[in-house]
Amino acid sequence: MKAVFLEYDTVSDGDLNTSGLSATVDDLQLVSSSAAGIPERIRDADIVLLNTLVFPRELMQRSPKLKLLGVVGTGTDNIDLSAAKERGIGVCNVPGYCTASLVQHVWGLILSLTQHLSEYSRLSIDGSWAAGEPLMELRHPIRELSGRTFGVVGWGELGRGAARIAECFGMRVVIASRGSGSDTRQDRVELHALLAMSDIVSLHCPLNDMTRGMIGARELALMKPDALLINTARGALVDGHALARALQAGRLGGAGIDVLPQEPPPADDPLLDPTIPNLMVTPHVAWAAREARQRCLDEMAANIKDFVGGGRRSRVV
Repeated sequence: MKAVFLEYDTVSDGDLNTSGLSATVDDLQLVSSSAAGIPERIRDADIVLLNTLVFPRELMQRSPKLKLLGVVGTGTDNIDLSAAKERGIGVCNVPGYCTASLVQHVWGLILSLTQHLSEYSRLSIDGSWAAGEPLMELRHPIRELSGRTFGVVGWGELGRGAARIAECFGMRVVIASRGSGSDTRQDRVELHALLAMSDIVSLHCPLNDMTRGMIGARELALMKPDALLINTARGALVDGHALARALQAGRLGGAGIDVLPQEPPPADDPLLDPTIPNLMVTPHVAWAAREARQRCLDEMAANIKDFVGGGRRSRVV
């Protein structure tokens, strides 16, 4: 079997071991994201691995031998799943590979915003501290997390991982319901109620027709004026223009954003405005710890081995 790993350089800069993947197939080709002629490269491939590359019906039609698409990540919204199902092409992903890395990033954002680390670091080096400016230490209010409420939207492995750390800080965890009338579990609260009661809201849900734009002007207005919004899931869950306006007007305590609707983002993305206060934007790196990336390759190797043996490990289609 031949496997082609497209855009391999988006997951490794040469620091990962691909021997596990190589052992599962007869021929493994690693292709960089800058390589041209993708249809020709995958024409005779049995397996195609990719990260964020959009893989539409047209590419499937031009790959007659294709049997399995492997997304080296958690999200599969870049794959035409309906077309894959129609053509009998399996689709698998790697859920949970970056839980530790992502949870660290979520709490890195939360603690940076809560402790105002960027602002106080600046005061340390701009002469303010050395000059002994009065009440410099109180210029940016710091609050304790203990006793506050941590709202989780998306109760999968990532959401649960972030919630466990919240509990270590002595926070109360509340979980959003899925928004369907059948979700009547007593440990869930409706989204708007969660937004109103939470001091920190962390998004961990997939992007689909129900969740796209789920946090807009109306939802932000429900949040406490000193609350934080954290999004390490998908950029299109949040209306960036509405979030920028809320932060600029002081109607929200802060936001930590690791994902944007278009990546790389256009220069006019509203959340790239450097004048927006209490906003931290990182370039989709929550998953990027080396250990997480190696785990992802190893788990994909296990997926392929299982597929070759007739199994359905981590199958989406």
